[in-house]
Amino acid sequence: MRWLMLYARSRQVPASAAAVVLTASTAWALTGGEGEEPVDPRLPALILAAGVAAAAVGLGGQDTALDRTAAIRWAPRRAAHVLAIGGAVAAVLLAVHALGAELAPAAFVVRDSAGLAGLAAIGAAAFGAAYAWTLPVGWLAFTLFAPPPTGVAGQVSGWLLLPPGTAAATWTALALTVTGTLLYAAAGPNGPGTGR
Repeated sequence: MRWLMLYARSRQVPASAAAVVLTASTAWALTGGEGEEPVDPRLPALILAAGVAAAAVGLGGQDTALDRTAAIRWAPRRAAHVLAIGGAVAAVLLAVHALGAELAPAAFVVRDSAGLAGLAAIGAAAFGAAYAWTLPVGWLAFTLFAPPPTGVAGQVSGWLLLPPGTAAATWTALALTVTGTLLYAAAGPNGPGTGR
């Protein structure tokens, strides 16, 4: 268990967890802590993107080159880390729901948190952990300011705000999750000393 604690500290998990909880608590306070109807999907999407962005900094260690020299199997740990980010961010928002503020249906929260975690993993593999937040935040910004989606291409680009059960949104989130997890597990974070 000691290695898990060391891994969590090296990946800034305590600070990231505090940021995720603070973001969800702020949303709970903004909604008044109660609500029968789900709110506009932009608020939960923003909360989920902020949570994933806060946790994404942990997708790389202090020294990427040093991490690559370790005699351990990184792929399972990396994959578990990406899935844990999506799960933790979803769990915190669902806990807010359990406290009485229904921000979004559970299927919406799970789908969006998984897809955003996959985007963060793609960002870490492409740009490094320090910039892993750019893809989830960028996609959210595009979704918020683009015209409402029409057709399948519009649904794919606007998957973050579509209601749960929309096939294009679900498949897009699943594709991003699988692609990001596999890419990050295989390649790891980009960064100084990686030769990429």
